[in-house]
Amino acid sequence: MKIWNKAIDFSVDIYKASSNFPADERFGLTSQLRRAAISIPSNIAEGAGRNSNKEFCNFLGIAKGSSYEVQTQLVIANKLGLLQIDVLNELLRQIEELQKMNYAFQQMLSK
Repeated sequence: MKIWNKAIDFSVDIYKASSNFPADERFGLTSQLRRAAISIPSNIAEGAGRNSNKEFCNFLGIAKGSSYEVQTQLVIANKLGLLQIDVLNELLRQIEELQKMNYAFQQMLSK
């Protein structure tokens, strides 16, 4: 699935972007950001393995929630000076694309 592949690539980009965060953030923002990013493709995959479109939509909803978590954490990382604006803008562009794809996919499954 295209959305799952994009979510995987996004998670890798989050790992790369957060690799330079300070060591004292390892159990804070770094960990939280990475877990939320990984939650997106993980929930898409789990939903795909369920028995109904309704269940799949539920997991897409969880993935969507995680995407908004990531969005918030990226803005915080930028405000703390941990993430440069050009990196922030690119990651926000990617997450917004995933959110649009997720919404369209949920709409298709609901029909």
